[in-house]
Amino acid sequence: PMIKKYFSFVAFCLLSTVLLAQSADEKEVAAAVDKLHKAMIDASKSGLEAITADNLSYGHSSGKVEDKTQFVEALVSGKSDFVSISITDQTIKTTDKTAVVRHILKGETINNGTPGTANISVMLVWIKQKSDWKLLARQAVKL
Repeated sequence: PMIKKYFSFVAFCLLSTVLLAQSADEKEVAAAVDKLHKAMIDASKSGLEAITADNLSYGHSSGKVEDKTQFVEALVSGKSDFVSISITDQTIKTTDKTAVVRHILKGETINNGTPGTANISVMLVWIKQKSDWKLLARQAVKL
């Protein structure tokens, strides 16, 4: 009976460690999503460059796809401008050093000087590089 208790305790500890690691990764990814949205609203070149992977593929709901340079430049230049961003229904699934985030994004925009709204479903793919989560890919579809 003592050996069964020991192995049950070890199994419990291992399972707890796995569950805690996943939730820690999920919290880190959620914080990275928040950082991304803040950098988008602020049009912060350094913030946008820091949170995105070098080989970013950023897909808009219009079908347009931008690389990292184009994505950052569109926001920094004001060509694409997010005034506000609100997120609902967010899910985060992590596997090793990859995370898939899905959410609904509603926002106020000013694109090429024209005020508008965004109501889109978004999928983000994040990768962990060293100790930081970086946005690797994004695809949005209109709702």
